[in-house]
Amino acid sequence: MPAPLLPRANGVPFARELAAYGDRTALITAQGQLSYRDLADRVAVTAERLGPVRRLVLLAGANRADALVTHLAALSAGHPVLLVPGDSESTIRSLTEAYAPDVVARPHADGTWSLDERHPTSAHTLHPDLALLLSTSGSTGSPKLVRLSHDNLQANAESIATYLGIDDTDRAATTLPMHYCYGLSVIHSHLLRGAGLVLTERSVSDAAFWEEFRTGRSTSLAGVPYTFDLLDRVGFEQMELPHLRRVTQAGGRLAPERVARYAESGTRSGWQLFVMYGQTEATARMAYLPPHLAAERPEAIGVPIPGGSFRLQPVDGHGPDVGELVYSGPNVMLGYAESPADLALGRTVEDLYTGDLARLTSDGLYEIVGRRSRFVKIFGLRIDPQRVETLLEEHGVAAYCAGDGEALAVAALGDAGGEARVRRLIAQECGLPARTIRVRAVAELPRLASGKPDYEAVRRLARPAEETAPASGPAEYLVRLYAEILDRTDVTEDSSFVSLGGDSLSYVEMSLRLEEALGHLPADWHTRTIRDLRTLIAPVPQTPDARGGSVQRPGRGLRRALHTWTSPDSWRTRRTLETGVVLRAVGIVLIVGSHVRVFDIKGFAHVFLGVAGYNFARFLLTDAPRRERVRRLWRSIARIAVPSMAWITGAVLLTDFYDPANALLLNTLLDQGNDRFDWAYWFVEALVYFLIALAFLMAVPIVDRLERRHTFGVPLALMAISLVGRYDLLDLASARPQLSPSVVFWLFALGWGAARADTVRQRALLTAVLLLTVPGLFQDQPLRTTLVIAGLGLLIWVPTLPSLGPLSALAGVLASSSLYIYLTHYQLYPHLQEDFPLTALFASLVLGVGYAAVVTRVARAARWL
Repeated sequence: MPAPLLPRANGVPFARELAAYGDRTALITAQGQLSYRDLADRVAVTAERLGPVRRLVLLAGANRADALVTHLAALSAGHPVLLVPGDSESTIRSLTEAYAPDVVARPHADGTWSLDERHPTSAHTLHPDLALLLSTSGSTGSPKLVRLSHDNLQANAESIATYLGIDDTDRAATTLPMHYCYGLSVIHSHLLRGAGLVLTERSVSDAAFWEEFRTGRSTSLAGVPYTFDLLDRVGFEQMELPHLRRVTQAGGRLAPERVARYAESGTRSGWQLFVMYGQTEATARMAYLPPHLAAERPEAIGVPIPGGSFRLQPVDGHGPDVGELVYSGPNVMLGYAESPADLALGRTVEDLYTGDLARLTSDGLYEIVGRRSRFVKIFGLRIDPQRVETLLEEHGVAAYCAGDGEALAVAALGDAGGEARVRRLIAQECGLPARTIRVRAVAELPRLASGKPDYEAVRRLARPAEETAPASGPAEYLVRLYAEILDRTDVTEDSSFVSLGGDSLSYVEMSLRLEEALGHLPADWHTRTIRDLRTLIAPVPQTPDARGGSVQRPGRGLRRALHTWTSPDSWRTRRTLETGVVLRAVGIVLIVGSHVRVFDIKGFAHVFLGVAGYNFARFLLTDAPRRERVRRLWRSIARIAVPSMAWITGAVLLTDFYDPANALLLNTLLDQGNDRFDWAYWFVEALVYFLIALAFLMAVPIVDRLERRHTFGVPLALMAISLVGRYDLLDLASARPQLSPSVVFWLFALGWGAARADTVRQRALLTAVLLLTVPGLFQDQPLRTTLVIAGLGLLIWVPTLPSLGPLSALAGVLASSSLYIYLTHYQLYPHLQEDFPLTALFASLVLGVGYAAVVTRVARAARWL
């Protein structure tokens, strides 16, 4: 359907009224100056060529007169402009294909300008208010665009000109791309007031730019944070710029100390610094910080622009003084467009929900405290990449951070030698395991054409080692993998999991990742060196990478298990999972669910004792010298006892359910529990007692030698001795015998034996003991008895179980957090179990995963690992 004739009044007023400024200088270019009268004439000629029927004009933006004239011609005559980066062929091509513009305005290869008129009338239904379409990203070519109206453009230009105090004596240099809303707002606000534009495409790092700046008598300089990086490099603060009146900053957060420094520099040199805040969805600007407050309150974004207002929308998980910043004003967009059909839409948005978390301070200024949409959930923790950037900045590291699935991607300025330091800083401050932090050192931080951070490029740069494995092959990948997971810098090809101090609290992630890399995980992987393991990765063809080099593509072998949940392929790929991991993951769900009474399937705490013995033998009784063995034992005890005692101490102080003996893990020894909650932590107490006793035992040289010589005989002997306790022949059991350490130690010893059993006869012997000794432990509870026998039977006979990638990922999180879930769920589920049992179960699991992350942070800071 042909579009209606243009209602001339629908154009943008400032674009129609250029001639009112007569002979004042409008544009200063390398070819000479252009007055407002001459500019208006050129705009009128181009508008005449665009015709009287509204058409969609795709304009390749550039800081050159031809592009600006076309832009103003379309705005003055009411033709909607789709403004795209002129230097991005892929973006021009993708948006041309997506929106089928009626006119394409762009330069030829020889530099001449052209208007390619593809449709004499519009192929689209265009809403009367539609004036401009801008990408929210500035360069990606995404079909999602911001729809801006004639009133949006006029109102925002007037507001900016008002608070900046722009008049017809001003001249602004075009330091930012025209297609970027900030750069475009500089153009609009100055043309509105009859001010001049020094039209240049040069960078502020170019000496010729400053010659143009001085010759053009420029009064205004606009920049994003990257611009200020360049200004620092070229010695801006020492320059003589006699006509400079104001410096404006937007497009991202500038560090408060830099804001203060530039504000003070401006005071000395006679210009003002305006720190501003905006989004494309608000045409450009929403707030500004009055210059006299820049040095005093550099962390603030300031106050709303004239005609606009803010309110704070409450956000779950934040205090009453923090909320999502919501903006209202005449510059709020009409809405988004994702297809040509959306060009017919009118207003679909009234208020702009910015996605930024903010607070209003007592002096009436707004401060941004985080980005709601950039938060990522990693190991149950909400991580704000913007806060991580600030943290690194405080330590002298310039970096961009982005969420990448269940990991944090970081591009840091510097060399590869600093990657470990950056990873350690983030791990310590955020409580994240180092393996979930992907750091890539870069010579230049990735930025969009607008100068804003390119977070998609950050994600690509910081892809896991397996996705960008160098041609040197699997060995390098495995070295990096071990270094990440164990947070070690001394990993070599001769290292093994146990030689690097790996234990039961880190083996879950290690086993999952290795199973991904190897396809099949050998039972003795924990003792094999990297040199041995690398041979298990099948060689694969080389595939060219983006730089023309080559990378190894081991297919499914080198993908991270924890990022597979949403991948359809992962649901079709068979994997295996260690039985110990499965038992811990399933067991903790059944333990918590039974306590909540979602179901009644008990017995897994006793299975856990067998798993603990199994892991004790595999990861603590290594080939290391006796003293190193004992040292690792005590470290393992600390990693269990300290966070347990810390949490239970809080429970003792805040509730009436526990006795101080619980906090000291002495309830069993003092035998004073009279309530079911007094015995809640019997498993933790038993495990700590076992490990302490074994630490002293293994410190004895003769015992150490016996264990090394008779690896199966020693646990078998201890199991036989512990049967005295199992049947309480010495009358040592507590009031609840099935929870007494002296009674249940035989299960720990049985698990130890299972790890050492390497023949069918040995496994059969352990199974016979299991079948003979478990019955009778739980009076009149046949299901519980059967469950313990089945669980420990699997541990003895079945080293791995079939799985799928997403299930392995979930099991890994639950298994690695099982101790902490066990610790914390007692304080949560009683408050929810009656009315919301399923919620109680899920919340208890989440709480435990979160506490695991906290413990990891503290442990790394204290260097327990």
